[in-house]
Amino acid sequence: MPSRSPLDLPIKAARAAAPTLAALTPSEVGSLLRDLADVIREHTDELVALAEEETRLGDVRLRSEVLRTRVQLEMFAEIAEEGAHLDVMIDRADDTAVPAPRPDVRRMLVPLGPVAVFTASNFPFAFSVLGGDTASALAAGCPVVVKAHEGHPRLSDRIAALAAEVLPPGALSVVHGREAGRALVTDPAVQAVGFTGSTTGGRTLFDLASARPDPIPFYGELGSLNPVVVTPHALAARGPVLVSEYIASVTRSQGQLCTKPGLLFLPERHDLDEPLRLAITQTSPAPMLGSWIAEAYRTTLDELATHPAVRRIATAPTGPHHADRPADGPSAELLTVTARDLRAHPELLRECFGPASTVVTYASTEDLLTTLRELPGSLTATVHGQEEADEELSREIWSALRAGRLIWNDWPTGVAVTRAMHHGGPWPATTNPLHTSVGGTAVARWLRPVAYQNTPEALLPYPLRTANPWQVPQRTGA
Repeated sequence: MPSRSPLDLPIKAARAAAPTLAALTPSEVGSLLRDLADVIREHTDELVALAEEETRLGDVRLRSEVLRTRVQLEMFAEIAEEGAHLDVMIDRADDTAVPAPRPDVRRMLVPLGPVAVFTASNFPFAFSVLGGDTASALAAGCPVVVKAHEGHPRLSDRIAALAAEVLPPGALSVVHGREAGRALVTDPAVQAVGFTGSTTGGRTLFDLASARPDPIPFYGELGSLNPVVVTPHALAARGPVLVSEYIASVTRSQGQLCTKPGLLFLPERHDLDEPLRLAITQTSPAPMLGSWIAEAYRTTLDELATHPAVRRIATAPTGPHHADRPADGPSAELLTVTARDLRAHPELLRECFGPASTVVTYASTEDLLTTLRELPGSLTATVHGQEEADEELSREIWSALRAGRLIWNDWPTGVAVTRAMHHGGPWPATTNPLHTSVGGTAVARWLRPVAYQNTPEALLPYPLRTANPWQVPQRTGA
């Protein structure tokens, strides 16, 4: 007998669950998501302890992330219950329409079917088994097969087991290993993929999804430099405060955040080298998520720091040594380069995932804007300025940049769980800048439109019926 693939059972179960999930009413979907949030809340202590063993992110950070995960589930429960995400449109038949009589046309969004979700190493709850990708897919009525991250496999299995107590059979499954992940992307049953991770790994899977006989959407969140610009007026008004906030943002979660400010643009002769040096040397190093991340950080940092155009500002004290994980606890570091040299050496435009950042000095407004226009797409772009003095310059800066979220006088780390949030951006920030992995519209990734023409009422899906038994929002034409 041929050997079974580890995907056989989860894929079969997901296919079987798809019609069941698609037929649920908005209130039933909302109840499932709220029940998942309750399960997470009831087992918080157990799950946090397990996550700490595998990630060493710390009790405070992990409990905060559990709360965020619950809030995400509850937000998508509200979205599902309201039904607006189905985007129902009804144009009734009209024999007098111009330029020709028109038929009755009714359109709505329907679930894609089984989808795959690849979890992130740096968010073992919020971007993991019951994270935003899974929550939004379930809200759309899609079963999910999760490829667990190797950084927290036991936690992933435990959360999946708890979810199985709430969800219909086959609605959520977990698989492990890179080969299983590649097979998941190419499996004919899988209709879309959500991914959070490295640019290299994401591009490989994106290419697999695109090369299928039936190409499917691949929603990858990859790498981002997240440039931050400080205007001369802001520097003069609050330079020391900005230094403190910048270092806190760079070193938050040991720099293991996709929204970490990788580039800080300061006016030439900013006179902040010493405050920057003091601030970075006073940070407390902490273990990274795993030796593979620590080694990749050191390698990338060394390549950037030894470039002839780059100068080191400061290195933080060496982190603690762990006998079982000797590659953990790398030092935070600040580098600097001129805007002109950055333009001349595009190889320096690389994300360094970890507690490091580069200060870019600009000689003039034109020097700044010319450099910003050459930056790759990012998740975020930030301006620190003075409201009246820098209005026109800020418009020019944002116009020069390509980013999914524009920030004024704040820092990019920390992505609020709100309906309006957009967590995406042009390549290489994401593979699809039209969609978001955080926020209310994340559910749209797992839906597709279907129009019904001249269809009898009894054959229409409930949301399209004139009686509207599900009481979802309907946009009706004249």
